[in-house]
Amino acid sequence: MIGLLQRVSEASVCIDGEQVGHIGRGLLVFVGVEREDTAAEAERLLARILGYRVFADDSGRMNLSLRDVAGGLLLVPQFTLAADTRKGARPSFSHAAPPQRGQALFADILRQARQCHAPVAAGVFGADMQVSLINDGPVTFWLQTASTASAVERAGDITL
Repeated sequence: MIGLLQRVSEASVCIDGEQVGHIGRGLLVFVGVEREDTAAEAERLLARILGYRVFADDSGRMNLSLRDVAGGLLLVPQFTLAADTRKGARPSFSHAAPPQRGQALFADILRQARQCHAPVAAGVFGADMQVSLINDGPVTFWLQTASTASAVERAGDITL
């Protein structure tokens, strides 16, 4: 499972001109679900998101997590994160989870997030969304669960 995490001053997501989610200071995370992902990866990704230290402490060092600063979390499903872009001029989505599976795993991570953190907002799986953000830093990180890295290694996609 993939999470593209951005530290933001604020972020929102709209569908058909209507705002469906908004946060102030916190994290905007685009979530990509791959074919091999399971509920365990969703749980692991969420734990990493909530505990990832990307906010400055009193010394200006990135030592504080989203939990530490009680920041907002905006989760946005984005299947294009699972694209294979190694060849050609058009991405392949063969590594992406089928829509029904992707939707179920996104719903899992969203449900878990709402149970253990607040505020949490979200985009809508499969919708045409407009996402607005003010990236604070800018600070952007690509997070992956272990199974994603393992799947890539099994496929022989890593070159050292």
